[in-house]
Formats: sequence, structure tokens, C-alpha cells
Amino acid sequence: MSTIKVVNITPRALSGDRSLDSEPSLAVNPENPREMVASAFTPDPMGGPFAPIYVSTDGGNTWVLNSVVPGNGGRGTGDISVGFGGQGGTLYTGILNGETSDLQILRMPDVTATVPMAEIVDRGDEDQPWVVATSAAANGVTSDRVYVGNNDASAEPQPATVDVAENGRTAAGQSGFKSVRLDRRSDTIHDGPPIRIAVHPDGTVYTAYQRWTDFTGRVVTFDVVVTRDDKGGIGHKPFEDLLDPGDGEVGLRVESGLRVRFNVRVPTLGQERTGADLAIAVDQTDSNSVWIAWCDNHGGAAPTDYVLHIRHSANRGQTWTAPHRDIVNGKNPALAINSDGLVGLLYQQLANNQWSTVLELTGDGFATVESQVLHQAPGDVPSAGANLPFLGDYLRMITVGKDFYGIFSGNNTPDLANFPVGVAYQRNANFTTHQLLSTDTVTRVPPSIDPFFFHRAA
Repeated sequence: MSTIKVVNITPRALSGDRSLDSEPSLAVNPENPREMVASAFTPDPMGGPFAPIYVSTDGGNTWVLNSVVPGNGGRGTGDISVGFGGQGGTLYTGILNGETSDLQILRMPDVTATVPMAEIVDRGDEDQPWVVATSAAANGVTSDRVYVGNNDASAEPQPATVDVAENGRTAAGQSGFKSVRLDRRSDTIHDGPPIRIAVHPDGTVYTAYQRWTDFTGRVVTFDVVVTRDDKGGIGHKPFEDLLDPGDGEVGLRVESGLRVRFNVRVPTLGQERTGADLAIAVDQTDSNSVWIAWCDNHGGAAPTDYVLHIRHSANRGQTWTAPHRDIVNGKNPALAINSDGLVGLLYQQLANNQWSTVLELTGDGFATVESQVLHQAPGDVPSAGANLPFLGDYLRMITVGKDFYGIFSGNNTPDLANFPVGVAYQRNANFTTHQLLSTDTVTRVPPSIDPFFFHRAA
């Protein structure tokens, strides 16, 4: 029988924290799932030069901060994502440096060490790095294949890019990565920030991005595009194995002519901004089967509701169906598929001024669904003021074997009514009075946004 645990990962030493620790990422060591790393917009508590990652060595029950990420700024790093290689326990990290805003790709062979992460790549004019790592074997040698999706402004107006390292463990400098431009269409005016990646053990790699065709009055018109590479992204013509039958170009347009208010608060979404929600996952038991999710303002030229859509392809991205209902006022989708072919959808939804974080699981294409609310809390607490994002533009979910692991950010009020499946806190909290307490266990701390880890064990 499956079990779910939820853990607030803010350490006790940070019990006085009252910031918006949003946009979380998570990596689980596939060789040792008790070892995992999380990240969020969290500055170094001592104000040092290195931002922290969260590290757990006991399966997510307890977490400590390890300040090893270059460029600690006012909220730690800029965007940050993490991923373990398939073998050897090396962690790969993509960040926007908190001091310079440069994209940096980093490497760390031991996540418990206090030695700062080694810099592999450093370049400017980038946005939202997204790291996926795996292992690949060739001629009896196993290497870490590392993929970093990013929005590279040097390639405007088609910045959707994935950097690929054939062996991340030995990559030295930019020469160790090959930058692949995904968008080849001449009428693109820009590509949206998210570039998402899904990798299958047989070497099939899918990417997804949002191709903008118009931007008028803060409303973006865009296509959702999927590319595919059948040789791990390291061949002569990477990511050119899926062509669009409509125009013959690289990358199939799953949907076209979508509209969204970009980077603005939409009244129906409370304090959160819209415009950069995207996820993709490939079935680990069948590389032909790929899932995608995105959000748009459903309603044509005058968009209204923010809507989360899910599509599925059973033929390597050539055609797509809509097996799941649309989710109004849903955002931050994440998709993952376990070793049994069980599909997981994680998302956040605002209804009646309540943010809910929901995990849905299906083994039959969403004909039947196991649904669990992991967290629910008022959408107007804490007050974000002028700060964006509130919960963030993404969260993350991954699988190791049959198990699902994920991370999300949300209101940290210690109230068991907010956690239908239960929760454990590290930071000082009184669940009777629903009050956060500082490190002295006396001083009251107002609610803020914390990262929460969850594990669904088979």
C-alpha cells in the first residue's frame, strides 16, 4: 500500500525566516535515494558569498543547508535547478548567479562536502536554466549525460536552447557542452523562459518550449513546440528527429495560437503571475509515450481564465490527444512517470482564494485517478506586496523506480488542516496555536512561503 509524507524542509536554525522561498527544485540520487538535494530562493543565513542548497541523507526526513553555490545575492541565487547523474553521485546545478545574473553550470561530486561547487560554464544574457542528468554507456564506459535547458538571449529572437554534455563528469568549460538551438522558425519573435527536457534510458530525448509569435499589450500569442532526438542529443543533427507536417520544420507544434498574459498578476490567480508554465515527461517503460502540460489564458483575444492543459502522444510526439480535463486556475504543472508506467501530475490551483497543491496518479491514461491534496492555504497570506513570483513559476517532481518525489512552495502556517495527508516541520512551530516561532522558540514569526518536500512510496 502506498504512503505519502510531506516535510517542511526549512531547518530549525532558520526558524526566523519570513521570506518567499519559492521556485523550488529537487534531485534524488538514483543509486542512493536516501540522498537528495533541494533548492529554492534561499539566501545564505550568514550572509556569506555562497548560496545554500538543502541536503538530506535520510530520505527527506531531515534537511540541512550547505552553502556551496557561487554568487549569494539578496535571495540566494537567481533561478536554480539541480540534477544527479545516473551513477557516481555527482550533482549538476544550473543557476543564474545571485550577484552577476550570469548562467553558471556547476558540478559537485559529494553533496555533503563543504567545498564550493566547481564552475563548468559561465555566460551572460540567460534565463531559467533547467537541469536533467542521466547516465549513458558506450564501449564499456559509463558517463553522465547532462542537459541544461535555457533561454539564451544571444540567440534572439529564437533563444530556446539546450546545452548537452556527453560526459558531465569530465566537461571543462563551454567546450564540454554543445549548445543546440531548438527553434528554427523564421517568424518567431521570441521564445518563452521555460525549456523543459525529458530523457528515456534508450537515448530518446524530448524537449518542450513556448514559441512566441506576437506580444501586444502584455498578451503573448504562442505555440507549444516539442522536439525529439533519438541519439541522446549528441549526434550530427541534434533534436531534429521530429518534424512538423504542417511546415516541415524541426519541432512539432502541439498547439498553436495560444494566448497568455505574460509576467503580470491576473485577478483570478490572486498574487501569482502567469505566462511561463510548462512540463514534459516520457514513460520510462515506453519511449514512444510522452506527456506535456502547459497553461494559457483560455478565452481568445481577450483572455480571462488561466487554464492548465494536458496532452499525450503514444507515437513519439507525432500526434497528440487530450486525455485529461482542463484545470481552471491551475498552474505550475509537473509530470513524472514511474517504472510501472504510472503517470503523475503535480499542480497548484487557486479556488475560493485557496491555493491547493494536488498530486494525481493514473495507470490508465486518467480514465481513473488517485488524487491527493498535499497542501492548501489562503491565497492572500502572506502578502507578497510588489514581490514576484509568489509561489514561483515552477515546482518539480521526479521518479526513482516506483516512487515519486517532489517539491513545491507554499504558505507555511503550521495548521494540520492545511495538510490533508499530514506534515512534519523542522522549523519551530506550534500546531495548536498555528504559530511559527523563531530560533528562541518564543518570538512569533509571521507566515511566509517555504519549500515542502514530498515522497509517495509505492
